[in-house]
Amino acid sequence: MKRTASDRGRDRDDEGRARSARPRDGLGRPLPYGEEGVPRQPEGVVRGPAETLREAQRLLDAGMPFHAHEVFEDAWKSGPEAERELWQGLAQLAVGLTHAARGNTAGGARLLRRGADRLVGGPSRDTPGGTSGAEAYGIDAGGLVAWARNLADRAEAGSPVADAAAEAPRLCGGG
Repeated sequence: MKRTASDRGRDRDDEGRARSARPRDGLGRPLPYGEEGVPRQPEGVVRGPAETLREAQRLLDAGMPFHAHEVFEDAWKSGPEAERELWQGLAQLAVGLTHAARGNTAGGARLLRRGADRLVGGPSRDTPGGTSGAEAYGIDAGGLVAWARNLADRAEAGSPVADAAAEAPRLCGGG
C-alpha cells in the first residue's frame, strides 16, 4: 500500500485506488495498525458457482460472514447478468449476519430481509427445465429465506447475535 501527502494518509493500491491496509477482525471491522488481524479475502477472484458456494460456506462456518460477502460480491461482478440477483441476495444475507453480529441489529435485520427478498423474487437462470440459479446450484433458497427472516425477527426483538459461526446458515441442501 502506498501513501502520499495528497491522500491525507489514505492507503492506496498500486493503481492508486483507495484501499485500507488496516488489519481486520473476522467480522471485517478495522483494527489498529500493527495489530494482527485475519487474512483478507482477495478481491476480483473469478470462481465457478460450486467453488463460490464452497468458499463462502467455509467462511460462514468460520464465523467470517463479511469475508463470505466478498466471495459473493466477486460472483455477482464476474458472473452472468441473469444471476446477479442470486449472488447479490446471498451477499446481502452474509453482510446482514455481519451487521447483526457486530451489534447493528436494525441494519442487520434490514439487510437480511433485503437478501431474502432477492432470493424469493430474483430472475430465473436459463437452464434446462427452467430451474432458477439457486436450484441449479443446489442452493437451499427456501431454507435461507426462512433463516434470514427468523434471524431478522430475532435481531429486531433485541436478541443479540453473539456468535456468527453458530448462526451461519447452510447454503446448500443436504449438508
